[in-house]
Amino acid sequence: MVQRGLLPDFSPEVMAETQAIAKAACDSGPLIRDLRSLLWASIDNDDSRDLDQLSVSERLTAGAVKILVAVADVDASVKAGSAIDGHAQINTTSVYTAAEIFPMLPEKLSTDLTSLSEGQERLAIVIEMIVGADGTVSESDVYRAAVCNRAKLAYNAVAAWLDGSAPAPPRIAVVPGLDEQLRTQDRVAQVMRRLRHQHGALSLETIETRAVFQENALADLRAEETNRAKQLIEDFMIAANGVTAKYLERKGLPSLRRVLRSPERWKRIVDLALESGEHLPAEPSAPALQDFLASRRQTDPAGFPDLSLAIIKLLGRGEYVVELPGQRVEGHFGLAVNHYTHSTAPNRRFPDLVTQRLLKAAIAGQSMPYGNAQLGELARHCTEQEDNATKVERQVRKSAAALLLASRIGERFDAIVTGASGKGTWARISQPVAEGKVVNGFEGLDVGERIHVKLVRTDVENGFIDFARDGPSRNISTKGAGSTRSS
Repeated sequence: MVQRGLLPDFSPEVMAETQAIAKAACDSGPLIRDLRSLLWASIDNDDSRDLDQLSVSERLTAGAVKILVAVADVDASVKAGSAIDGHAQINTTSVYTAAEIFPMLPEKLSTDLTSLSEGQERLAIVIEMIVGADGTVSESDVYRAAVCNRAKLAYNAVAAWLDGSAPAPPRIAVVPGLDEQLRTQDRVAQVMRRLRHQHGALSLETIETRAVFQENALADLRAEETNRAKQLIEDFMIAANGVTAKYLERKGLPSLRRVLRSPERWKRIVDLALESGEHLPAEPSAPALQDFLASRRQTDPAGFPDLSLAIIKLLGRGEYVVELPGQRVEGHFGLAVNHYTHSTAPNRRFPDLVTQRLLKAAIAGQSMPYGNAQLGELARHCTEQEDNATKVERQVRKSAAALLLASRIGERFDAIVTGASGKGTWARISQPVAEGKVVNGFEGLDVGERIHVKLVRTDVENGFIDFARDGPSRNISTKGAGSTRSS
């Protein structure tokens, strides 16, 4: 953390400010709508306590549905310029490692006083969307409200219930009307997802891992699978972030946009398609790439996560940029949208907290809380620190993988090349999920190729895993479970 310019600990000033906050923020007045009676619910990981958003739906006429997404009003407790805000601005994100979580905000706030916890009345920013039967958002609005979470739900349990493979989770069973609520939301989310993919949004699956411990000892890095409950939240958050960007534009305010530029390595993506017997246009095209991905998912579902990883590496990383009134910045290539910001996770991402302050100023008709130059510097810093946090998470994950593989020197594995540049060539194996450097026989390899490798060295402290290429490259079927990751 320190080597990457991140703060692993909260300062005494931050802890003193936190200690002085005795209760959750409350407010009233004409700008605060009372929506506490609605059937709000959260869906997150089983162990998540920093709950950033809730959702609820209302059926309208002609197949339309009103979707409301409530985002925790973190700004009500974390004031700009405070010591708590200063720490958040330095790190810009929570850092999730296999060993420990380093939250952006003190846990007294993020998992309690600014979390949309079950049974607790909280202030929120609400993004309202009228979604037609075809999945289009015809009307939208953003406003402040008081809300109350009726049910804290978990992805896996909700997904199993939606799929019909398990009974309803206890909270769904005991809260009247919640089952119909969630089925309506699931149906709307699936329609919105299909429409996004028709417009060129990329359906990528990558293998995300979760550390599994037995008696405080690392036992495995287990692949996390995607499911319908995760897709429901993902689809609503993508839509809400688009509405947020458009709202600020309508109000004549600048915004921190999340962009993914057209891929510079498009030619390599074209070559990967050719290796599968399919063709992509010479110039970057999200719809064409999505058609190719949909075809490969159906043709080779077991190898699709590996193809997805190769495409993600070649697409490059997202970044934050400032869009000023009257200007237009590049959109998000992977999501096939032109208006997109990050606004739905202010407990764990600083850009979302900045956007929340811009939204509250727009709602109240007040002056902008940040100058244009300051926003530009924040965009650059947030992009840089997000990259640093990712590198910390990756390094700890590699140390965990090196620990699991330390006793398996000399074993052979099927692998996929995940990186190839002047800095080195990297490959990933699937059991356990681990990425290492190809230190011998890497000449001529490129992203997406499948090879045999032999494990030759591990270094747990530094997170080093070294492979030697073992035999010629060929088409190897690599099995693995995938999980969707959104930029």
